[in-house]
Amino acid sequence: MKIGLFFGSFNPIHIGHLIIANFILNETDINKIWFIVSPQNPFKQSKSLLNEYDRLHLVRLAVQDDNRFKASDIEFDLPKPSYTADTLAYLVEKFPAHGFTVIMGSDSFQNIDKWKNFETIIRNHQVCVYKREGFEIQNTYGGNVCILSSPLIEISATKIRELIKLNKSIRYLVPEAVREEIETRRIYKKAD
Repeated sequence: MKIGLFFGSFNPIHIGHLIIANFILNETDINKIWFIVSPQNPFKQSKSLLNEYDRLHLVRLAVQDDNRFKASDIEFDLPKPSYTADTLAYLVEKFPAHGFTVIMGSDSFQNIDKWKNFETIIRNHQVCVYKREGFEIQNTYGGNVCILSSPLIEISATKIRELIKLNKSIRYLVPEAVREEIETRRIYKKAD
């Protein structure tokens, strides 16, 4: 089976993530997408992150009705910070029957040369890049890189957290089950 790995902090997961994932399934030969919740991204401040178990719970709520999607905590037991190359090595060993494709935005792809063992990632795995506004894509690395003209979705988790703190509505920005959980538990109101 061909699995797309959508890595992210998902702080919180939102409709933009799901639209991109659905688009990738429709436009490629990927069979399923695993949302890999990263406990600690080496490029992001961990103090701004909601607890990884809460973020995983929100991803599970978001994908619970679509069997093409899976919420994954695979990085929770790996060393931190989380490096895509290490996670891929672990997944290839644990699931040898699967082929893994890395899904990323063009903003991340522009910085892939700063990633740990990026050459190994590009050499051994397909990389599916979806366009993000203001980040042009040029594949100067070779490898199996597919570039998708996906819908441009201008929704950010940062903006969602700001709206929550200002007591504004996040309806239609996140799946309804995620919105209900955030509001009931006052998740981002507690976090600072």
